[in-house]
Amino acid sequence: MERKSDRELVVTRTFDAPPHIVFEAWSNPELFKLWWVPKSAGMSLVSCDMDVRTGGAYRLVFSHPAFDQPMAFFGTYREVTPNKRIVWTNEESDQGAVTTVTFEENDGRTLVTFHERYPTEAALDEALAGSAEGLPEQFAQLDELLADRS
Repeated sequence: MERKSDRELVVTRTFDAPPHIVFEAWSNPELFKLWWVPKSAGMSLVSCDMDVRTGGAYRLVFSHPAFDQPMAFFGTYREVTPNKRIVWTNEESDQGAVTTVTFEENDGRTLVTFHERYPTEAALDEALAGSAEGLPEQFAQLDELLADRS
């Protein structure tokens, strides 16, 4: 995980699976639910609606014992190129990032580049102190899921 600028975060990881399998884990709601929430966070993904196509939308609803109400995260898919790239917005606040995930094939493995661009430096700072901390664990969970599917 690397802070590329005042407003950009980039995470890269190589997975031992071909791009079409890795892409499926990002675009199939049933698979996405299995790895997206870091187990250590104590949260549950109670609803996962994803229409992964250019112009489609998503809505993820999380619950946590410490919160009275569930938390919803939602946005639209700006660009979807199967097995290559997904770009989506995070619209739950005016401080949401635009996220781009690319899938690059390399000898049967896949280099995933996860890039988030925030509207302000403060928004990135907040993400780094919160949700972004879970990315290494999320990617480890994705790695486990892919090992079972490859």
